[in-house]
Amino acid sequence: MSSLSQTLLDPARRPAVVETLVGVVDAEVAAKSGLGGKIIKTGYAAVTKVADGFTAKAVNRLLPGFAQALDPFWADRGDSSFADTLVARQGEAAEALLAVTDGQVAGTSNKVVTKVYGSLRGKAKENVVAALPRVGAAIEEQAS
Repeated sequence: MSSLSQTLLDPARRPAVVETLVGVVDAEVAAKSGLGGKIIKTGYAAVTKVADGFTAKAVNRLLPGFAQALDPFWADRGDSSFADTLVARQGEAAEALLAVTDGQVAGTSNKVVTKVYGSLRGKAKENVVAALPRVGAAIEEQAS
């Protein structure tokens, strides 16, 4: 049986995985409301204006780390859906994913990305936890 990383990073499958996860990001941002949602939407709009296809490039760059971070959750899912597995272990799953993004942002020289990420990082865990059902369902769809 292949690991989640091997499956998602397969060159024949990776473009569809990236496209699906970009859709997840877009849907999560669009679903935000209130003042916090406005801040997220504004930040996302600023980052996506930096370069054409920025979100897809970022997802593609982060995918190996995300897949590796999610491998243990995938292996432990048993008969549960991947979304249910992530939700059941939401704190741990969110921290695993945020460790990947924190590492990537720490290594970037892009000041806009650093500034926007820094302004959103305080609420990042809350937002990642909220996205776990959609993330889990999308990954399970792509890994099946």
